[in-house]
Amino acid sequence: MTFHRYVALGDSFTEGVGDPDPRRPNGLRGWADRVAEALAAGTDDFGYANLAIRGRKLGAIIDEQLEPALALEPDLVTIHGGGNDVLRPKVDVDALAATYDGAIARLTATGAHVVMFTLYDPGPKGIYGPVRGRMAIFNEWVREIADDRGVTVVDLWRMRGHDPGQVMDPDRMHLNAAGHQHVAIAVLDALGLPHELQPHPPRELPALRRRQQWGEHARWTREFLGPWVHRRVTGRSSGDGVEPKRPGLLPLD
Repeated sequence: MTFHRYVALGDSFTEGVGDPDPRRPNGLRGWADRVAEALAAGTDDFGYANLAIRGRKLGAIIDEQLEPALALEPDLVTIHGGGNDVLRPKVDVDALAATYDGAIARLTATGAHVVMFTLYDPGPKGIYGPVRGRMAIFNEWVREIADDRGVTVVDLWRMRGHDPGQVMDPDRMHLNAAGHQHVAIAVLDALGLPHELQPHPPRELPALRRRQQWGEHARWTREFLGPWVHRRVTGRSSGDGVEPKRPGLLPLD
């Protein structure tokens, strides 16, 4: 397959948070940029748009990004959402899935090839442990929607064997550059497309003593978890005031 018009929809995962690059819009690169670069290498007529905005729940992704995406008449669409929903105290996962299915139906009706993602497995411990079951149910809906609509799934839940310290940003919520590279490879492989991307070499992680670990946990709570909880309580979002990094189909520099 050769794609000429790629549009990426979603939240911080697709915007590229955790993979800073001051030369790029919003100061971020991310896996979607990497996929676009690989796709552009296969054609001299290629445009890429990225409408994703950090902090968006699935309903907002669909309400704000679906119509602009359809107007761009893409032949490839990637969409990731739901992660910010399942982290809320209450969520109707079945209703969320029905909303998602309606959006996927509209995208596939255009003839575009669509790629969806499951949420990653956070494991039974940590702050995400209590919602792990909810995430698993949502992922089963994603797989069912993909089967019914004939779309590609990149199953992040089943990607094992990576030390979180190697692929996660210090905020413990987003991927770092190595993690975004890993996802880009997974997307291209799922599409069956040739590419030259290679995993980033593992970096050496310092061995921390117990007191140092406590210090790191305290720093993380102060710098990342506390502000995240405050935004939830006050009804704010990290994406407030943020614009899409690539609102129109443009060639890559």
